[in-house]
Amino acid sequence: MENQNNNSKLKAIILVLSLLLLASLGYMFKMSSDAKKVETELSSVTTEKETALAELAQLKTTYDAAIAENTSMSEELIAERDKVVKLMEELKKAKVDAGTLASYKKQIANLQSKMNDLIQENENLKKMNQDLTTEIDSTKTILVEAQQYNQVLSGQNEELSKTVEKASKLSILNLKTGAYKVKSSGKEVATERARRADILKVSFTIAENKVAKSGDKSYYIQVIDSKNNVLGEKKLIEFGDQSLTYSFISTVQYENNTVNVSENLPGENFEKGTYYVNIFDKGELVGKTSFTLK
Repeated sequence: MENQNNNSKLKAIILVLSLLLLASLGYMFKMSSDAKKVETELSSVTTEKETALAELAQLKTTYDAAIAENTSMSEELIAERDKVVKLMEELKKAKVDAGTLASYKKQIANLQSKMNDLIQENENLKKMNQDLTTEIDSTKTILVEAQQYNQVLSGQNEELSKTVEKASKLSILNLKTGAYKVKSSGKEVATERARRADILKVSFTIAENKVAKSGDKSYYIQVIDSKNNVLGEKKLIEFGDQSLTYSFISTVQYENNTVNVSENLPGENFEKGTYYVNIFDKGELVGKTSFTLK
C-alpha cells in the first residue's frame, strides 16, 4: 500500500516537472522568436536609416552641382542644401525606431519635393539665360558688323573729304617778284639796282576752281632780304603750333574764277643780294620765288 502511494507521488512529480519543462521550452521559444523579431526589426530600421542617409547625400550632391553653376538662385539653393546637411547630421546621431524613422522619411520626402521644384526652376532660369546670351551674342554680331560698316563708311567719307579738300585748294600760278623805281609821274620802272628801288612788287595768279569756297581770301606774304630780315610789317601770327612772321597780307575777293593779284611793298635803302618771297595760305606755303638786287 505504501509503495503504491510512493509511485503515485513520483508520477505526480514527474508530471509537474514535465509541465514545467514544457512551459520553459515554450517560454524559451517565445523569447527566441521575440529576439529574432526585434533583431529583424532593428536590421530593417538600420537599413532604412542608411537608405535615408544615402538619399540625403544624393540631395546634397544635386544641390552642390546646381550651386556650382552660380545662377541667380544660388542663395536659395544654398539655404536648402544646408537644411539637408543639418538633417543628415541629426539622423546620423539619432537612435531611430520605426516611428522616428517614419518622421525622418517624411522630412526627406519634403526636401526632395522642394529640391525638384528648385532644380526645375534653376533649369528654366539657365535656359532663359542661354537664350538671352544667344540673343546678346547675335546682337553683338550685328553691332560689330554695323561698326565695321560704319568704319568703312567713315574711312570712305574721310577719303572723300580729303579729296574734296584737296580739290578745293586754290593754286597759285605765275608768281613773279622784282624791284621797281617809281618816277614822279607814278610810272613804275623795273630795276635790278638796290639803291634805285622804291618798291618791291609781288604778283601772282589764283587759278580758277569751281569747287573751292568763294569769298574773301587772304594770303600772308613774306619777303626776306639778303641779311635774313623780314621786311614790311614784320607781324607774327600763329596757326596751331606754327608761327609765321609776315611782311603784309593780301586779301582778294575770289569768285571761283581766275584772279590776278599784284601787291607792292614800299621801302628804302634796300640791301644788295638775294631776296626770298614766300606766299602762305594760313600756315601752308603755297608759293615761293627769289630775285637778286645788285
